[in-house]
Amino acid sequence: MQAPDRPTTLEAANPVVLAKLGELYREALAHDGFAELKVEIRILRRGQKEVILHCGKQYRYVVNYAPGA
Repeated sequence: MQAPDRPTTLEAANPVVLAKLGELYREALAHDGFAELKVEIRILRRGQKEVILHCGKQYRYVVNYAPGA
């Protein structure tokens, strides 16, 4: 169930992060050996969060969000 004041889709709010996450997932799945993919989300100041994608390297993004009710 979705909170009424949140964006209707995550794709509309964070297209760059979701594109990178999809790319890393495809790379991990195609890899011949072990692969690990980790997503970390930290609260920054009001209206912002830091999203860190760990997959060998770290990809850091700051995204805007609407707090839930």
